Amino acid sequence: MIDATVPTPGGSDAGRPGFGPARLLALPEAVIDRLGQGARDAALLAVRVALAVPFFFSGLTKWDGFGRLSDGAVYLFTEEFRLHLFGAEIAYPLPTVTAALAGTAEIVLPILLVVGLASRWAGLGLLVMTGVVQLTVPDGWANFHLPWAAMAATVLVFGPGRASLDFAVTRR
Repeated sequence: MIDATVPTPGGSDAGRPGFGPARLLALPEAVIDRLGQGARDAALLAVRVALAVPFFFSGLTKWDGFGRLSDGAVYLFTEEFRLHLFGAEIAYPLPTVTAALAGTAEIVLPILLVVGLASRWAGLGLLVMTGVVQLTVPDGWANFHLPWAAMAATVLVFGPGRASLDFAVTRR
């Protein structure tokens, strides 16, 4: 916790808690410190779920039952989706295979993320997918891709927290 004591010239108030900007800025950190690791774990779980939800539901739209790609997914990857690279619009290579890989990743990675198993790998996978989505739909960066990338980066940097299978597996 940050020490928010503010000594004043002359020393008469030295050591007395300050009531200025330093104390105000330190207040959220002090509250989180008092709540303990549980608050951090709850926040990391919330980030994992928030990142998983849009990808999972997108993945569901790519399938018509187990192992059968939807006609819509094949159509999108064949006819509509293009990679915007260096001013050109490039068709996806092997669109049916690409649709199947994307649909599988959009189901598996969010499940791993929510249960907290291989969380950093799942976060990395979704970060890479976010980059590909950005190249496919460049106008979505502010509303969708930037928050997804930030959440994926949070999982990569801070891990899944204690509310995860990763924690259960790796703790000694």
